[in-house]
Amino acid sequence: MQFEVRTISAENTVSRLTVDAGDEAEARRQVEARGLTAASVRPSAGGGMVGWIGGPAAGPRFSVVLFSQELLALLQAGLNIVEALEALLEKEAQETIRSVLTQLLTGLREGRRLSAVMGEQPQIFPALYVGIVRTAEGTSDLPRSLARFIDYQQRLALVRNKVVSAAIYPAILLAVGGAVSLFLVGYVVPRFAEVYQGTGRSLPWMSQLLLDWGQFAGAHWRPVLLLLMATLVAGVTGLQRLIRSVGVAGLIAKLPGIGERVRIYELSRLYLTLGMLIEGGIPIVAAVEIVRGVTSNQLGEALGRSQAMLESGVPLSAAFELQQLTTPISLRLLRVGERTGDMGALLMQSAAFYDGEIGRWIDRFSRSFEPILMAAIGLVVGLIVVMLYVPIFDLAGNM
Repeated sequence: MQFEVRTISAENTVSRLTVDAGDEAEARRQVEARGLTAASVRPSAGGGMVGWIGGPAAGPRFSVVLFSQELLALLQAGLNIVEALEALLEKEAQETIRSVLTQLLTGLREGRRLSAVMGEQPQIFPALYVGIVRTAEGTSDLPRSLARFIDYQQRLALVRNKVVSAAIYPAILLAVGGAVSLFLVGYVVPRFAEVYQGTGRSLPWMSQLLLDWGQFAGAHWRPVLLLLMATLVAGVTGLQRLIRSVGVAGLIAKLPGIGERVRIYELSRLYLTLGMLIEGGIPIVAAVEIVRGVTSNQLGEALGRSQAMLESGVPLSAAFELQQLTTPISLRLLRVGERTGDMGALLMQSAAFYDGEIGRWIDRFSRSFEPILMAAIGLVVGLIVVMLYVPIFDLAGNM
């Protein structure tokens, strides 16, 4: 069976190889025998019936950030890497995490590099993390690289947490409003329909339409319930397929007024990740290759074209500008970084600038969207209640 392997050399040069092997482990061993580190391994397009789509299968729950924080604390306390991993293994009770740590220790005791052992567990340690550790092995400064990675993850989580926090309240409003509306239409309206059925009076057409629905739902509640469930399942399935095809960011970008903000968010993640890798000592071309694996498909294609331009000698700012991977501010900062040689810091500064802008936009959007959503839900519920009680007011006026 053939495998496509993305490799990183001792000089941090990224390349791709195709090897014949029985499984992924054997493919990794063949690559390591050549003095390379396997960043990712996947079956080639014609190498078997099972394709590799989007990455390896999910593995045990292992927090790379927590692992890095604990490992950094032990290394700063004076322990070497083997002693630190042994201490982590001794205190760990969860078997899945113990197996990961045991594999790391076994590889180190065999005299292998930590990055090479981590590369054998791509479902746990992404190529980005393996590249950082490999560079740290070359500079003998693993604690600093771990600290840089932890700071990177915290900055990523900052905006993500803002988005989640801003979405919680609208989600609760939608859930409660939808539940109340379904209760009114599915339970209360059929009961009112029974009351009005024998009055023999003509009702306003909207009230009559609502009551006709109530009578129908009351008489055929099982098919109606099945239809609602089938619609919900079809909607969820369609949404999942759409997310797989265009990604969450691509789906959100199609919403009016939000597409440009999503683009800024993706560029901010790109600048932050690329800046961290360059500051860690990874060359620009290799850093771009690594970043391609953690971005959306559309952004990854643009980065691929940028990488080809970089390899032909085009400056980073020009390559990114031609591929529409810059904004006016970030383009100026990139050019300054090229003049001063401090590209990593300038990229991270660009990311910090746009993180602040995105955070302010999220605050403004949530403050204006929540009242509008609440008013819309109140209007729907109120309209249903009014249509139910209009006939009662009409009957009371004729008594």
